[in-house]
Amino acid sequence: MIVECITVGPLQTNCYVVADEVSKKGLVIDPGGDGGKILKVVEKLGIEVSLVINTHGHFDHIIANKEIIRATGARLAIHKDDEPLLRKGGGLMFLGLIASSPPPDLYLQEGDEVKFGQAYLKVLHTPGHSPGSISLYSPEEGILFCGDVLFYMGIGRWDFPGGNYQVLMDSILHKLLTLPDETIVYPGHGPSTTIGQEKAHNPFLTGL
Repeated sequence: MIVECITVGPLQTNCYVVADEVSKKGLVIDPGGDGGKILKVVEKLGIEVSLVINTHGHFDHIIANKEIIRATGARLAIHKDDEPLLRKGGGLMFLGLIASSPPPDLYLQEGDEVKFGQAYLKVLHTPGHSPGSISLYSPEEGILFCGDVLFYMGIGRWDFPGGNYQVLMDSILHKLLTLPDETIVYPGHGPSTTIGQEKAHNPFLTGL
């Protein structure tokens, strides 16, 4: 599987271009700004983008939705519980942060499989940072895209509207930390890590 991380936008969001190595069919996860930069990577790799996925609806993960969709003809997918955030421009207007996005074309929910070429990602509903936060897991590749749920040595914020600390911790403990320790974690911000690393050393998770 091709995985290309591009750091974009005002909050240094990790956008991921992901594709099947053989067919070059793929998708863009969390285009949080700098659409031109993302499209250059897509073109360089020769990826046929059919889907844009927002792991959640906050503004810094949706800024370039419109630009990527316009350029590629891709459809937009998000969990239904975060559609209100998407329609409100990212849900952080109280911070003066807003982005305009097209409406979603389809909803992703727990257990869905997103297929592109011979590759696929399994959808895990991991609320807590937002009601409709999702993570995308490849059992075959041993990789996880988790948005703003889990970070290297940290966890997602729960103090935004719709966030909930206990729900977030339940998502991490029961959906993410149950994955194999060697699973590579690609978060929405910051460096990649592994499930084993976070189990052993993340100060928010040790001792639980």
